[in-house]
Amino acid sequence: MRIIADLHLHSRYSRATSRDMDVEHMARWSRIKGITLLGTGDFTHPVWLRELRAKLQPTGHGLFTYDGMHFMLTVEVSSIYPAGGRLRKIHNVLFAPSFEVVDKINAVLGRFGNLLADGRPTLTLPTDKLVEYVMEISPDCMVVPAHAWTPWFSLYGSNSGFDTIAECFGDQLRHIAAVETGLSSDPAMNWRLSELDGVMLMSNSDAHSPPKLGREANVFATDLDYFEIMRMLREKDTSRFLYTIEFFPEEGKYHYDGHRTCNRRMTPKETKAAGGRCPVCGRTPTVGVMHRVELLADREEGFVPEGAVPYRNLVPLEEIIAEANGAKPGTVGVREEYFKLCEAFGGEFTVLLDAPVDEVRKHSSLRIAEGLRRVREGQVHIAPGYDGVFGEISIFKEGEQVRELVAEPAQTRLF
Repeated sequence: MRIIADLHLHSRYSRATSRDMDVEHMARWSRIKGITLLGTGDFTHPVWLRELRAKLQPTGHGLFTYDGMHFMLTVEVSSIYPAGGRLRKIHNVLFAPSFEVVDKINAVLGRFGNLLADGRPTLTLPTDKLVEYVMEISPDCMVVPAHAWTPWFSLYGSNSGFDTIAECFGDQLRHIAAVETGLSSDPAMNWRLSELDGVMLMSNSDAHSPPKLGREANVFATDLDYFEIMRMLREKDTSRFLYTIEFFPEEGKYHYDGHRTCNRRMTPKETKAAGGRCPVCGRTPTVGVMHRVELLADREEGFVPEGAVPYRNLVPLEEIIAEANGAKPGTVGVREEYFKLCEAFGGEFTVLLDAPVDEVRKHSSLRIAEGLRRVREGQVHIAPGYDGVFGEISIFKEGEQVRELVAEPAQTRLF
């Protein structure tokens, strides 16, 4: 069976998160989107954990259900500590198979930070020790570096990360089976680092509100079984990991270099030509993901490792509808059209991935159907994101009139 899994997100107990990020809304929006398996997020937070215990029912296979939706126990933790003469700030996602294991993890992590302060706790615990302690509690757990390239709080982050995965995790590297690419990078960018050939590349939404669930996700062909999913990742079973669903990486808010206060977006070449300074104010700009990849890559652009898991770049359906209608995502008209299409085809992912464009046209408008076709073919223009500003994606030219639907190819574009 095809499983669409989004395993990194946050509950309402994390900072800057919607109050609707509760079990009920997560389950409802996952059904609307066609997500099969969802992370719980934030299992270290005592109040959220109490809600999870009360509402989730165990399946007997390391997963849990609520109202027909499957959940996996997950949390993102922030490690802040000195190493190698610098202050390191690294985020990791933890997966656990049971509440009993979660209780043991929380008992240990609570010694290094206030678990009640935030759904994503801040710990004075080095990443190698984090992995060591978690894996000692249960070898069925997994630790995955989160959004590996963002300038702050990541494995390769330009401001507080490391230059190699081994430098970050030391002798615990053997337990790192997967890495999360993050919104500002896609697998092709990560394929340029040969040291990542030994891990699976995952993609998750890091959602802070229900409509953002699944904006990046993983597509598996496996049973709904925690232990089988962990085995697939550890053994790099690419016959079971079909592909990842990705943002166009330029749409991520740290893709290019830049300085938000000066409204300045810069390519790596422009940053180098400017001597590493913002041309407007003269200060150091935030070095983005593309720049960082260029610095660390040991392969040329376009290299594809043997056995690499494919990926598909998509734009959320609400964004396609909004641009086609000249409106903003989340407005009443856009949301009504979104729900109508999801109901007609059985979910957002069915619309984005599977539905014939001419069938979508019958349930919507010529412009929306053409927008979907262009997204599937990568025919979009994006002003890349920088310094915390999301990229701006354009499907249509300003004032463009769509008079006919171009026939779609036989298969959706797959990298």
